[in-house]
Amino acid sequence: MTQSPDDEGTPGGQRPRPERSERWSDLDRPPLNAAGLRRGLVRAGGLWRQVDVVQRTGSTNSDLVARAAEGKAEEGTVLVAEEQTAARGRLDRHWTAPARSGLSFSVLLRPTEVPVARWGWLPLLTGVAVATGLSRTAGVDTALKWPNDLLVTVGGKERKAAGILAERAGDGVVIGVGINVSLRADELPVPTAGSLALAGAVNTDRDPLLRGVLRSLEDWYGRWRAAGGDPAVSGLQETYAAGCATLGRTVRAELPGDRVLVGEAVAVDGDGRLVLATGAGVQEPVGAGDIVHVRPVGGG
Repeated sequence: MTQSPDDEGTPGGQRPRPERSERWSDLDRPPLNAAGLRRGLVRAGGLWRQVDVVQRTGSTNSDLVARAAEGKAEEGTVLVAEEQTAARGRLDRHWTAPARSGLSFSVLLRPTEVPVARWGWLPLLTGVAVATGLSRTAGVDTALKWPNDLLVTVGGKERKAAGILAERAGDGVVIGVGINVSLRADELPVPTAGSLALAGAVNTDRDPLLRGVLRSLEDWYGRWRAAGGDPAVSGLQETYAAGCATLGRTVRAELPGDRVLVGEAVAVDGDGRLVLATGAGVQEPVGAGDIVHVRPVGGG
């Protein structure tokens, strides 16, 4: 595992494994039921048009971006991998995780009726959808870390259990999601990683978890698209802010060009940017960068 604590994409870890990864090598981690997923998700008039499950690939995002470029994928295509060997996070960081220990999937969206300037909300929308879906199906409390991490509580401390990566793909966007489901304590790559199981989830069956997350994503995407991508009208901006653990905290923003900005995160603006109130008495929006939580809400 080569991911730092604040990498985007799935936080995971890898233990030495045999040269061959047998399908049933870990009975606690059964394979996904591809046919059942299709029956539960693909329906007339729905968003999801195709659900493919592969045993092993380099990166579902890379694969789906390539399919889109070749005209071989329509909006609503879902690609799921039981294991990824060259998964990428934000800033081209890499991560690996034991086979079937989580959910690693990518979806293709083409919100052509939404102004491109509002597409930056898609990773945040996905975060809200994942948090909502997991709350319903796993029974675990989650929080959002701006811009695209999902946190759970393990041993009284916040741990990263999921990450999101969005990439342009021609006239669409491929969004990759990685969720640590059954990752065990001895498999954690760094102290800041976590999993649904370690957070006390009541359900770690990946099939209903994936269905719940994708149905939630379909719901939120439909609301946002129907509102022309307006985050306020769709309710997305308010919902994201309500579930964002970054707001109200002192944070350090590591920005492009080796610039560092420290301040209190006070809002997520209409463009999806994190607004920091700095010691200089100004409010500065941050659109890209690594965010480190320096102090908890109410911390001294």
